[in-house]
Amino acid sequence: MSDDPRPIRADATRTGLALDRERLARKLDRLPVRAPVVVMVHGWRYAPGFSRDCPHGSILSLDPPPQDRRAVSWPRHLGLDGTQGLGIALGWNAKCDPWRAHLRAHQTGAALAEIAQTIHALSDRPIQIIAHSMGARVALACLPQVAPGQVQRLILLAAAETRGRTLEALDSPAGRLVEVINVTTRENDLFDACFEWGIHLGVRTSIGQGLGRARQGWHDLWIDQPRTIDALARLGHSLAAPPRRICHWSPYLRPGTIGLYRALINGSLSACDLPRHRPGRRWSRLILGARGVPPAACSP
Repeated sequence: MSDDPRPIRADATRTGLALDRERLARKLDRLPVRAPVVVMVHGWRYAPGFSRDCPHGSILSLDPPPQDRRAVSWPRHLGLDGTQGLGIALGWNAKCDPWRAHLRAHQTGAALAEIAQTIHALSDRPIQIIAHSMGARVALACLPQVAPGQVQRLILLAAAETRGRTLEALDSPAGRLVEVINVTTRENDLFDACFEWGIHLGVRTSIGQGLGRARQGWHDLWIDQPRTIDALARLGHSLAAPPRRICHWSPYLRPGTIGLYRALINGSLSACDLPRHRPGRRWSRLILGARGVPPAACSP
């Protein structure tokens, strides 16, 4: 009988982390030594058990519903089938107003840290984390709570976190060793501005604008910039043109992006080879656009 290829489900609940540790241990025992273990973390508006907004039936599923325009299977396209790599789908309750989601995201960092610690205890493996939006806040919040080396890499997609909080996380013992690919795009400028002003009253800057300084292990990847796109194509990772000027989900819905992350995760592409171009001006994607087409936004 073949093993169940679905990701390991993990949920951050009011009473703690819900995780099938026996299944996790079996999966780890069968996993090749060099195969990656990847925790996938969703962002705002998803929550376990909420019909179409349950992440385990959407982006963290092997087979999300085809009618959901925001859903593409992260584990399938990242190669996390339990043989090439093991996927762990972390769900948390982000189906609420953004202020409560912001608080809950930071609190959920403890559940993510527990996953990293459990995997290390079972197999002595580090984890990688891929996270979207406020899921990036979850990922960064776990760093001060784990031992150095337990988290190898973060891939942050349209991250909703501030530069100050990020630098605090990177200054932790685990944070000093972690590699971070911060995937950002001017298509997300509107959402970055809403995060900065709606939650932080305009006094904090989002890492959607980059970290703002050079830091060992940190890579800002501006996937909307022509020079970056050309450089990625030369590396064998062509990205399709973004269909809209405003889109919070572009870093994983845009064709070619998940293949790029898969290459980083499995080691066939080194982060050191990623292009390091400066971004365009803020709002340039919205104001200038392409071919003079009127602005359009992704549907929520």
